Amino acid sequence: MDIALEQPARARLITGEERELSVPATLRYASTDPLAVYVDFPGDVSLDGKGATWTFARTLLETGLRGPAGDGDVHIWPCGQERTVVELHSPYGMALLQFDTAALNRFLLRTYAIVGAGEEDLGAVVERGLSALFGGV
Repeated sequence: MDIALEQPARARLITGEERELSVPATLRYASTDPLAVYVDFPGDVSLDGKGATWTFARTLLETGLRGPAGDGDVHIWPCGQERTVVELHSPYGMALLQFDTAALNRFLLRTYAIVGAGEEDLGAVVERGLSALFGGV
């Protein structure tokens, strides 16, 4: 059975002037893609007005809640006990966001209630990937 999870979250965008702007976000998880988590931002806060979705490993979120983690486009680290920083890099620039750690922990625990750590069935994920790659050849 496919199970999807969505949780609204409030992020704080840290600007170059060291101001904080409130940004709505949605945390998502799907049992059909058990290793990934998604963060959706609405169009009114994205550069192109169409919204943006960032996808990264669920284990990166888990590790980043305890200490600095990530390389490449996504970095996560704790900022005190109440906030967690998520740094996102794209060809257009970098965004530095702070989330409430409790909200991220709650989301992560809910994902593990759907698919436990080490219980990810990757067969269906690989099959869909291969089908997309080869286009039904």
